[in-house]
Amino acid sequence: MEKPIRILLQTTIPASEDDWSIERFSLLRDYLKSLTDQNGFPLCQVVARNRESDAEGNDPILSTLEHSEFDELWLFAVDTGNGITPAECASINGFRQRGGGSLITRDHEDLGSSICNLDGVGAAHYFHTHNPDSDESQWQIDDTETTSISWPNYHSGHNGDYQRIIPVEPIHELLHTPDSPSRYIQFFLSHPHEGAVGVPTEANNARVIAMGKSLISDRLFNLAVAFEREQDAAGNTLGRTVAESTFHHFADHNWNPDMGAPSYVTEPVGDGLKREPHTLEDIKTYVRNLALWLATAYLNADARAYNPVRSQSLLNISR
Repeated sequence: MEKPIRILLQTTIPASEDDWSIERFSLLRDYLKSLTDQNGFPLCQVVARNRESDAEGNDPILSTLEHSEFDELWLFAVDTGNGITPAECASINGFRQRGGGSLITRDHEDLGSSICNLDGVGAAHYFHTHNPDSDESQWQIDDTETTSISWPNYHSGHNGDYQRIIPVEPIHELLHTPDSPSRYIQFFLSHPHEGAVGVPTEANNARVIAMGKSLISDRLFNLAVAFEREQDAAGNTLGRTVAESTFHHFADHNWNPDMGAPSYVTEPVGDGLKREPHTLEDIKTYVRNLALWLATAYLNADARAYNPVRSQSLLNISR
């Protein structure tokens, strides 16, 4: 590679020791930084930061993202509804219009609902009071253990445990793995109250790629929706995007529960990862796949790196 993939890991809240600040995604950051290409060179250049505000109340990076050199935005919407300003939304939309790839994730109920204002992918996120699921049968509490949290709150297991996913056919390349005889990722990390994602009615380039199953109700729910590249009405080739049901698939507390969580997190911690640590390798494979898949538009467009081939050869990099 001539240059590594430039990834921005960004939260929608200011720095706070007792919240889901970017410092609580340090294992994700370090893993991305550890990846190398087939020649041993760094695959990713990672910037991890919390939200900041300039004199106009806008984050100086998010509000100018379309003009930045970043290839990807991994946005962890951990706010209570006011995490992204109109100027930031416009720039994030412009970033995708110039081909930038993005992972947009949130959590239960209305946590992270400011992302509803993003074009395309915003409509893929269903909240309690913002853009609720059009299927009203989903408007019910699933996690009955934490009574202070309302729907959507699908219980895939405790933090510190893992869940077996249900890949949606045809199996998407984001779920491919060169290390498993099954040829696809089997496990995601668990969370007692995951949010809801789905395919927007107007989207022709998106589909659900993986589903989970509640351990309380046996209800199925969507884990991730992938948006392929497409041209918009203005002729822009939009970058790839993934809508994820919860940021806990990527948080330190879920990768290693011993690293702790904000003080308001009181749910019991599971020991699934400690008993079967190999399951964590699947989420690492998924992260590696995301880094490459979201960047493909850039890798092909301007020859800053080798020209990858889809599917398995695209994933041929070192751990």
